[in-house]
Amino acid sequence: MEYWPEILKATYETLYMTGVSLFFAAVIGIPVGVLLNAVSNGGIMPNPVIYSILGSVVNVLRSAPFVILMLAVTPLTRLIAGTSIGSSAAIVPLTIGAAPFVARLIEANLREVDPGVVEAARAMGANNRQVIFKVLLPEARAGIILSLTNTAIAIIGYSAMAGAIGGGGLGDLGVRYGYMRFQTDVMLITVAILVALVEIVQATGNFLARKYKTK
Repeated sequence: MEYWPEILKATYETLYMTGVSLFFAAVIGIPVGVLLNAVSNGGIMPNPVIYSILGSVVNVLRSAPFVILMLAVTPLTRLIAGTSIGSSAAIVPLTIGAAPFVARLIEANLREVDPGVVEAARAMGANNRQVIFKVLLPEARAGIILSLTNTAIAIIGYSAMAGAIGGGGLGDLGVRYGYMRFQTDVMLITVAILVALVEIVQATGNFLARKYKTK
């Protein structure tokens, strides 16, 4: 098929957007999730005021539909990426959309850690930093891996939407050829590749979660 070079290019752009966005979403979302858990009721340093403010910010960002969020942050995208069109520009809204998602998942992962393990660490003299880095995060690592896996899959879906409004990638290819030019074969191939990417990401996440599950 004459369109394979474009399909391969679009697949690369989707992988690029997903990988970089997941990295920055994790860099932002994991610390926020840890802080949410720490200041929550029952956390290691409960603070209702901080939890309420931070939780509200996370909820607002999570509740915004991605297409609207992508348009709303266009000035910020131009400021950071120098343009609002293309795969690199799409990384900005993808990160902003995924980071709150990561934060809430990490908060939930840490909440699943047995309180008895934390109490035992406290009894041995561990401070807050040691509890977070030597108890909570290691105990929750399998859940964190699965949370990042789910986030990666969500970003793949978001990237397809971003492609529909100039973000590049498989979504852009599917719209241009499948919708505008009525080339159903190209659109079906892009959908098949997106499904395959999701399957590969999920299988890899499941494998890593089993490997690093705390016994």
